[in-house]
Amino acid sequence: MPKFIFKEAYNLKRAELAAATEEQATVTFASQSALQEGFRTEARIRDFTLTVDEPKGLGGTDTGPNPVELVLAALGTCQEITYRLYADALGIPLDGVSVTVEGDVDLRGFFAAKGGVRAGYREIRATVRLDSTAPEQDLQRLKETVDSHCPVLDMLSNPVPVATNIQVGREPVPA
Repeated sequence: MPKFIFKEAYNLKRAELAAATEEQATVTFASQSALQEGFRTEARIRDFTLTVDEPKGLGGTDTGPNPVELVLAALGTCQEITYRLYADALGIPLDGVSVTVEGDVDLRGFFAAKGGVRAGYREIRATVRLDSTAPEQDLQRLKETVDSHCPVLDMLSNPVPVATNIQVGREPVPA
């Protein structure tokens, strides 16, 4: 596995970011999606297209992961990236990192079968596996740093204001 060299870039960018205003340091990420057929949708993120669908047991055609599975994948992959980034920045040896994430959704909330049941995850559990020769103390410091700075973990752990609106028209949003 090639070693990712981040420490020098991290320190330079960190110093630049510390002096930046909120406006200068803010980056906007975006996706566009459009329902194709049944529950299958196509999402465009930068130059990538992603098929999203429901499993057959939930009425879909199972041509891609569903949105709640993508949330789990987002958390796992963000943890892996953040572990790599901070292990390099802190000089902690890390030969590999993998994450298994699972969560529980009560379908009564999604299908409006019972009032008072939330539609989303009730709980999310993640297991991080590290391949490292670092002492336990360094790995604990790395975990604390990652958990403090992982963007997806932060979004899932703290309320994020979300505003939705609708536009009515005949042309679908391009996928």
